[in-house]
Amino acid sequence: MTDLYALSDEHRAIREAVRAIADAKIAPYAAEVDELSRYPQEAADALFAADLHAPHVPEEYGGAGADALATVIVVEEVARACASSSLIPAVNKLGSLPVQLGGDEQLKARYLGKLARGEGGFSYCLSEPDAGSDAANQKTSAVRDGDDWILNGVKRWITNAGVSEYYTVLARTDPNKGSKGISAFVVEKSDEGVSFGAPEKKLGIKGSPTREVYFDDVRIPGDRIIGEEGNGFAIAMQTLDHTRVTIAAQAVGIAQGALDYALGYVKERKQFGKAIAQFQGVEFMLADMGMQIEAARQLTYAAASRSERGSDDLTFFGAAAKAFASDVAMKVTVDAVQLLGGYGFTRDFPVERMMRDAKITQIYEGTNQVQRIVMARQLLAGVQSI
Repeated sequence: MTDLYALSDEHRAIREAVRAIADAKIAPYAAEVDELSRYPQEAADALFAADLHAPHVPEEYGGAGADALATVIVVEEVARACASSSLIPAVNKLGSLPVQLGGDEQLKARYLGKLARGEGGFSYCLSEPDAGSDAANQKTSAVRDGDDWILNGVKRWITNAGVSEYYTVLARTDPNKGSKGISAFVVEKSDEGVSFGAPEKKLGIKGSPTREVYFDDVRIPGDRIIGEEGNGFAIAMQTLDHTRVTIAAQAVGIAQGALDYALGYVKERKQFGKAIAQFQGVEFMLADMGMQIEAARQLTYAAASRSERGSDDLTFFGAAAKAFASDVAMKVTVDAVQLLGGYGFTRDFPVERMMRDAKITQIYEGTNQVQRIVMARQLLAGVQSI
């Protein structure tokens, strides 16, 4: 890993390569993807061709073996061009990381290998109609039937549902044990009894389908349980410690894309005989935007370094990076719309899309209110290092 303040030559090269792909093959389709609420297939194809669709998969399973910081850079640079497209590598990590963290070698080889080879994406099924922030309140059940498990229930707000081939699903296997009675399973889209609701009509990230997933007497072979029975909730929370860092990266990328566009605009737009970039009020806005983005980026990279090492204070840093960066993304994108004036309020310019996309980063993988609870509890427990 690099230190917290500068990227290594290797990481800088990754940024340059991903930015080139994003500018050439992802950004040109971003407005259409948003307007038509369609899956960004061009981005999916470009990312797969460059082995960036799931860069976190270790080399031993056929993946690129990117470290946590490199994965963050991939998500950040794709989000700079198209937030919906950045959810391809981000959600592939979210969905498959439970297998990587808790699965046995057979399960890892099978499903991480499939993901690396592009045989299907991976989604994460934790949230339910009555289990959002209260994630331990799982109603989906898994009941033993011989060597198999029978799953029944509903999952809500599942990113890339219907597109992904594979799903990590949390289900209650013992209703008497609370969070210790929850287990994790790999479910395949083709399993009999799996179906999907209609795509949600959303404010932003319209190119990434969000749907309910239904399990009606879905029979799962016993070898598809992730880890030991009853360890599912712990694996799910450990996963989020790592993947909140990628949401922070997405937020940084969205904010950077908005600032980049605004900078170009204010240099060209003239009022009162000069470019509006020369007005001090505009300069102050730009300074704050750049300062806040860089602070968010450094906190995100610091969290990524802890993710890579598995540090004891990852829970604090993951929550802090996600909350801070997403708050920054919301503020910066609103300011970018303001800098463009009336043009910023139209779909002819990308900053209104970026503003809409930024909002979800304050909500998913744990609302920023929940992140602050997580951080406070870590501080009170003395789990933070500097």
